Amino acid sequence: MSPASDTKSPHNLPTKGLLQLAGPLVLSFWFRSLFQWVDTVFASTIDGLGDASIAAIGLTLPFEFMMIACWVGTSNGLTSRLAAAMGAGEGAKVKQLLHAARRIVVALGVVFMAVAAGVWHFAGSLGLDPDVAGQFQVYGTVLLAGSSITVFWSILPDSIVKAHHDMKTTMWAGMASTMLNLVLNALFLFVFGWGIFGIALATVLGRLGGLAYGLVKASALEKGRIATSTNDAPGLFEKPTRALFILAIPAGLSFIFMALESFAFNGLLARSAQAADSLAAWSILDRAGRFLIMPVIALGVATLPLVARLHGAGDHERMRSELRLGLRVAVLYSLLIVTPIAIFAGPVIAHALTDSPAASRLATLGMYCLPIGILFGAPLMLMRPAFEGLQLARPGLILSALRTFVLVIPLGTAGFLHGSTVGLEPIEGLIIGGALGGGIASLFAWVWMRRQLAVPAN
Repeated sequence: MSPASDTKSPHNLPTKGLLQLAGPLVLSFWFRSLFQWVDTVFASTIDGLGDASIAAIGLTLPFEFMMIACWVGTSNGLTSRLAAAMGAGEGAKVKQLLHAARRIVVALGVVFMAVAAGVWHFAGSLGLDPDVAGQFQVYGTVLLAGSSITVFWSILPDSIVKAHHDMKTTMWAGMASTMLNLVLNALFLFVFGWGIFGIALATVLGRLGGLAYGLVKASALEKGRIATSTNDAPGLFEKPTRALFILAIPAGLSFIFMALESFAFNGLLARSAQAADSLAAWSILDRAGRFLIMPVIALGVATLPLVARLHGAGDHERMRSELRLGLRVAVLYSLLIVTPIAIFAGPVIAHALTDSPAASRLATLGMYCLPIGILFGAPLMLMRPAFEGLQLARPGLILSALRTFVLVIPLGTAGFLHGSTVGLEPIEGLIIGGALGGGIASLFAWVWMRRQLAVPAN
């Protein structure tokens, strides 16, 4: 059981345990991951362009991951600051933070609209297979342009409900978006015959379901907080936008670094001897890896508001207990659930979603390597948000930079280029090398957190 599973803060706000917070998030993130799988599954049904469409989705993933990085960075910064302000009863700070966040959301939308224009303009000049380039141009442009409008506004309600420790709202919002995406994909692809354009448009519009639900629930929670808890404690940020950026930029950069890993690995695969098959296989592996790691990510996301509130209360003993629990759960999940799924279901998924035998074989080999990456990467996924909850931006940024530039990209590239010397396919060497880099970074994160929370002996 999670220790001290449901206590009260000094301002009558509930402080739930890590597993209580993470449980709804697991379902939410799985549904959000299924949201992404929907595109891949429907793309595989496009006559004559199945593998090209899946490859195009894979090429879009790094840009989408950059969007997620900005979303997560802003959301983490806002969630941490809101949780601390709510716990301290500083109602004026809450208003300040939300106003500043709205300005950031507008700026992010403008930036990614420009990125979408860049994809449209340059897709044909990247030296890709013509079918892949054409599908990438349409899918990438529509997804990024549309998502620049629908994605970033969800930062506000999502951060509010997490600061309130209401993770069920996040779960239901994820379910609403996934179901709407599924319905719209079927309508646009099979009824209207819009192909890859319809798939991208369905993804963009599907997110509106979760956004609408989140806005309603966030508004109700804020009204309840204002009515029932103390909100008149003095204190304002001199520069609220800067206060958000101090936490948001390092958190966002951490995810942008991971997007750079995808860019680097896509570049290796795009120039390999089996480029189209390798890119199609990598797209499936990327989706599978993201789906399987969602419970670990949920633990990390739940760690942020929990540690932020416990930090405000000075309860480091409970922080240590909750983090130990999270690590044990992540390890058991990787060994007992991810490994059997990858071994037994992986080949079935690979065969079902690919057209060519070569792509299916590469995807199957990669599936067998996924559990290693998830197991080795889990501690860093948990510790980085914990540092943010402690209001410390520097450790997570340093660890993420170390992971990407010193460990994952170099070791993944080495595995890709030289894995054949030990009998590995290039894609296997890529995954195993990257996993090893993630494992080393996780070890550093674990040691750093232990020192951060160490209490001198009496």
